[in-house]
Amino acid sequence: MRTILLLAGLATALPAHAIFEWNAYGGDGRGQRHAPLAQITPANVARLELAWSFRTGELGDGFARARAALTFEATPLMIDGTLYFDTATGKAFALDAASGRVRWQFDAKVPRGLDYSEMASRGVSFWRDAHADTAAPCARRILFATIDARLIALDAADGKPCTDFGRGGEVMLSKGVRLSERRVGQYEVTSPPAIAGDVAVVGSSIGDNGGTDLELGVVRAFDLRSGRELWHWDPIPRAAKVPADAADPDFGEVDSQQAHWTGAANAWAPLAVDAERGLVFVPTGSASPDFFGGVRPGDMQWANSVVALRAATGELVWGRQLVHHDLWDYDVASQPMLVDLERDGRNIPALVQLHKTGQVFVLDRETGEPLFPIEERSVPQDAVEGEVPSATQPFSALPPLVSHAPVKPEDAWGLTFWDRNACRDRIAALHSEGIYTPPSLAGTIERPGYAGGSNWGGGAWDPQRRLLVANVMELPFVVALIPRDELDAQYDSGTYEGWEFASQRGTPYGMRRTLLKSPLGAPCTAPPWGKLVAVDLARGTIAWSKPLGTSRDRAPWPFWDIEGAPGMGGPLTTAGGLTFIGATTDNYLRAFDTSTGAEVWTMRLPAGAQATPMSYEAGGRQYVVVAAGGHAKLGTTRGDYLLAFALREGE
Repeated sequence: MRTILLLAGLATALPAHAIFEWNAYGGDGRGQRHAPLAQITPANVARLELAWSFRTGELGDGFARARAALTFEATPLMIDGTLYFDTATGKAFALDAASGRVRWQFDAKVPRGLDYSEMASRGVSFWRDAHADTAAPCARRILFATIDARLIALDAADGKPCTDFGRGGEVMLSKGVRLSERRVGQYEVTSPPAIAGDVAVVGSSIGDNGGTDLELGVVRAFDLRSGRELWHWDPIPRAAKVPADAADPDFGEVDSQQAHWTGAANAWAPLAVDAERGLVFVPTGSASPDFFGGVRPGDMQWANSVVALRAATGELVWGRQLVHHDLWDYDVASQPMLVDLERDGRNIPALVQLHKTGQVFVLDRETGEPLFPIEERSVPQDAVEGEVPSATQPFSALPPLVSHAPVKPEDAWGLTFWDRNACRDRIAALHSEGIYTPPSLAGTIERPGYAGGSNWGGGAWDPQRRLLVANVMELPFVVALIPRDELDAQYDSGTYEGWEFASQRGTPYGMRRTLLKSPLGAPCTAPPWGKLVAVDLARGTIAWSKPLGTSRDRAPWPFWDIEGAPGMGGPLTTAGGLTFIGATTDNYLRAFDTSTGAEVWTMRLPAGAQATPMSYEAGGRQYVVVAAGGHAKLGTTRGDYLLAFALREGE
């Protein structure tokens, strides 16, 4: 049974002039992460202070995977004076936007004992029924998905389930995706549904590298009133179902059994919506498994792509593959961003896609054609037996936000001379020909690593300054393939402490991977390992690039002042000329002058802010809100905080 707690607190209306609502994960369906609010500026941001804080009480107690996987990545919505958000543990909350007081909370009763691949949820979605009386139950709905793969509809007014949606207010998403009993917990939903008219479009998160026959990465659409499935779209063409002119031409060479069993290519990142054109834009991930493609020949369209679908029907309008025949876990990991660009006096509807490779792709969102050229370039081909890498990969004409160069012994870096020498020896023993070097038996250096580049935090768009601001990482990882008959021996040897192993069932090779780091735990390449970068999309140039964060709390003292820390989370831009971002491993929220990149404000937080901030106005004050709950895989301080910052009242 689901439980509801309705708490006291009457709704307060927003001021009449405050028309901006943060009504979707990225601000609105376009995913720009921009607030057109200007009360807080570079001139007064130094006076920003904590206005209120709220603690969810959700620290993963009783969840088997909490210490290894729990995060608090939610970006709240703000609608009609109320904040809405959820946690990875299946709790949804409504808070008064001005005070942080609880209006209601809901517990989806997510099972605690499952082996979840991820323990994350990036937020909820909102839908208003235009045909219902505004006072009717569930005329306004909060939609959220859980890590045990349920889609739940709640009444935004009181948090009670909308019983006309699915069965008792929920739809099971684990049906029809080939989920086996041994994989329960590996098929999840970690991003909020995309709302397109009266349709909710939902992707999925699938645990990587278990084998070739992972769950299907289908994208599905549901009627927001009834919960009825309207359509589904499979990113991997099944030869029997797909017209020849739409399918990957190489896919026909795969025998029917392989075609049937290749899985994943799922859309785990948030989707974007062009309401005017009736399109939903879907970023897809790698086909299974990530690091060996010998059993899935060809480019594997539409894996590793951004595609446009008709929101009403699921019809494929266009697709653009950004990595062919992926061998590096280079998912399209962030929400597409819909912006308008000016060219020769014309307004062009554009889509901006940041990528794990650190590339920025800009497409016409009506046609998928590049607005900055994309060139197919030759890439390294030295692969293990049975692998046939793609001869070329797409490269954007825009400058990459991270290095694509080989990592050589002379590039070694360390906290001490001894540390640096150890890194030099490690690099010399590994294979590196630059980006897209195939995985090898000896170990291949992957830079940027499978975490990016740009990950789910993505970027933000400032429409006044015409700047794209992005959070990127530049960390070297090592990926090694292991002959199947050696996998158990390597795993049991004790030689590879700290490495992640995966079986990649159905292939000749297992896999192990880790950060390329020194004996003291620092990355073996020079900082910055994290940057905030602004791209001028009018000129096609990098406007500025700044190290983001420091090594505080992660490196041993006295090495706390190294600039440029890894981070997970995205930026927020505002009309006041500021960019706010947490993300980094040093537990700070920061503000930058969007025009110059100058850091103008910092605030130490009680836990890691591995989330994306948002902003709104309530009661005449502009608030900046961020979740601070830590990130198990980054090792940041755990917490359960939602923190709201504002100028002092009356300023």
